[in-house]
Amino acid sequence: MTLAAGYRLVDGAPSTDDYVRLRRESGLSVKTAEQGSAAITGSWAFRHVVDASGGVVGMGRLVGDGAWYFLVADMATLPEHQGRGIGSVILDSLLEQIHAEVPAGAYVTLTADPPGRRLYESRGFVDVAPARTGMHLVTN
Repeated sequence: MTLAAGYRLVDGAPSTDDYVRLRRESGLSVKTAEQGSAAITGSWAFRHVVDASGGVVGMGRLVGDGAWYFLVADMATLPEHQGRGIGSVILDSLLEQIHAEVPAGAYVTLTADPPGRRLYESRGFVDVAPARTGMHLVTN
């Protein structure tokens, strides 16, 4: 998939301020600047999309060990820019990097919110239930 006119895919992370803003404005959980900075630093790969004015409108990243395990995280597109292929281009670019740089057999996982499920399934992701149970822990 290609981006609509006026959008550009950027290989790399957005600024910490844009990361925090994009999470908040796209409906993901709110994170602090400290958390955003650590997320950017701890990523194996990051992509973001800018609009014609240079504003960051979408992002996604991979957390991983660089060899066999990867987590797709922070897939977010501002509501007013959704439906224009931004998430598809970001996800495809991240998966292409895995295919190009990692030996076959890598395990790529994610937690999908309902609106993103169709995108992930269209790229071959399958639900792990009932064979596995998805869980999470949020520390205080």
